Amino acid sequence: MIQLYTDSSPNGFKITIALEELGLPYVLHHVDIDKGENRRPEFLRLNPFGRIPVLVDDGSGIALFESAAILLYLAEKTGRLLPTEEKARWEAIKWLTVHAASVGPLVGQRVHFELLAAERHPAAIERYRRLTDDAFSVLDSHLASRPYFAGDDYSIADIAHFGWTHIAQIIRFDFSALPHLSAWHQRIAARPAVQRGVTLPAPATGA
Repeated sequence: MIQLYTDSSPNGFKITIALEELGLPYVLHHVDIDKGENRRPEFLRLNPFGRIPVLVDDGSGIALFESAAILLYLAEKTGRLLPTEEKARWEAIKWLTVHAASVGPLVGQRVHFELLAAERHPAAIERYRRLTDDAFSVLDSHLASRPYFAGDDYSIADIAHFGWTHIAQIIRFDFSALPHLSAWHQRIAARPAVQRGVTLPAPATGA
């Protein structure tokens, strides 16, 4: 059985979406970050960084943190959500890595400085607005000629990026002027498994 330790966050939603898409049975453990449950010793034994999500596969004995690693593991385990054709497969891995190394951290920093920081830092707010807008523009350009990040195949790259575009819409980081990114977002949002995944362990109401 798969054990998933998560909270209602963009990185957590990536994994609940993937598990719902794959139809894998799993046990959901709600780690309430607002209550500091991610800093408890029993959770830190799973992830010493104190971040969700964490996946433990009882069958294989494999325990993973970092959403990109978990998505790759689930794709490899099932042979799904990652194209088998070599070029498309590497496109999916490339755009998954772009998200993990660039887009996700940039949007996260914008969330911090624009919404969460105790003190306002106008220069930092402007910097991360510009960088996230630039990143969304790159995504929009890429999606102009293909329905999904890897081409014709829906993959873990799409799930990764959707985790943050879902939250971006909730907190009004507007990308509606980018037609290809917006259309892609609506395609992903319409999937039944995605609609289930973004409600687990609870729907997000903010960043």
